[in-house]
Amino acid sequence: QVQLVESGGGLVQAGGSLRLSCAASGRTFSSYAMGWFRQAPGKEREFVAAISWSGGSTYYADSVKGRFTISRDNAKNTVYLQMNSLKPEDTAVYYCAAARIYGLGEYDYWGQGTQVTVSS
Repeated sequence: QVQLVESGGGLVQAGGSLRLSCAASGRTFSSYAMGWFRQAPGKEREFVAAISWSGGSTYYADSVKGRFTISRDNAKNTVYLQMNSLKPEDTAVYYCAAARIYGLGEYDYWGQGTQVTVSS
């Protein structure tokens, strides 16, 4: 069982930056791949970024590539999403998730989400 708690969301102007954090409980965090997703009002949840258990492999949605960076610190049981050059269309609730297998797109545990609002 893994419990995930996101933090770091807020209101920022277009062009600004935010860093989201996702703290995980449990001693098995380092064995899970991690991902970030987002859901804007009236839209379906969409994939943002993922990172392998070791942090050695990452991949991103085209919409955030070059602007967002996912990273993890297994000693702190935490995964991060650094978001730069934010746009109003990045406004959404952001969720982190844990997956037993990297790259399959199947996630087993989810956080409760943190709101990111980007003003124009």
